[in-house]
Amino acid sequence: MQKGIIGKKIGMTQIFDEAGKVVPVTVVEAGPCVVVQKKTVENDGYAALQLGYGDVKIQRVNKPMKGHFDKADVACKSTLKEFRLDDCDALNVGDIVKADTFAVGDAVDVVGTSKGKGFAGAIKRHNQHRLKETHGTGPVHRQAGSMGACSSPSRIYKGKGMAGHMGAEQVTIQNLEIVKIDAENNLIAIKGAVPGPKGGIVCIVDSVKA
Repeated sequence: MQKGIIGKKIGMTQIFDEAGKVVPVTVVEAGPCVVVQKKTVENDGYAALQLGYGDVKIQRVNKPMKGHFDKADVACKSTLKEFRLDDCDALNVGDIVKADTFAVGDAVDVVGTSKGKGFAGAIKRHNQHRLKETHGTGPVHRQAGSMGACSSPSRIYKGKGMAGHMGAEQVTIQNLEIVKIDAENNLIAIKGAVPGPKGGIVCIVDSVKA
């Protein structure tokens, strides 16, 4: 991984490219992020940088985290994320990472928390088919139906698609393209959709499959 940054999803819009074609984009307020901690192979067993994003009042931070920020001599941040960059020596504690760390045309992966759907049935959650509407099926047209097991093995296999909590989990969208960068306002326009609601925290990193 060469580059990484934390941002906030602003929303979706559309822009026009040089050929006049409409490009649907998601606007992300990427950074500015500050390097809060530097992990080294000698001390931690691996090399990484911990970035902080989003200012927060000092009253909102507990004492251990306050000491963590005081040690780095940086303002308290609401979000901390680690990035295992290939060249961690290029940055030091206190350095600022901005949106212009990326360039137009870069392929990136975006990691976020998907929208929570609450408790959902098997049809919405796993795209299962509904039961027939006639011949005495009701009133269970949208229920899961037979679970498939009989006296052997006398149980339901793990991973069976059933009703339950849907969404609100980490999702990674791979190989998205950066279409436009506004370095002055720390905005990145990414082609396509990214996980989460407006205002959700996302991480933008180099694409592993580019």
